[in-house]
Amino acid sequence: MGTLPIAIGWGAGAESRRPLGLAVVGGLAFSQIITLYVTPVVYTYLDALQQRFGRRAPRSVTEPAAAD
Repeated sequence: MGTLPIAIGWGAGAESRRPLGLAVVGGLAFSQIITLYVTPVVYTYLDALQQRFGRRAPRSVTEPAAAD
């Protein structure tokens, strides 16, 4: 929130500080979106892939019955 006044930029020298403020505010907003939305979706997909292609429990092998 401290960079918001720089991003809005009023007064003397605002033209030179505004791009820096916009870059910082935009980067913070983008990282929040990545953290809150994209990361859980990626973990959900990875969990689904692990369940589909991950290690499976070994099947029990039954011995054939001896012939009489």
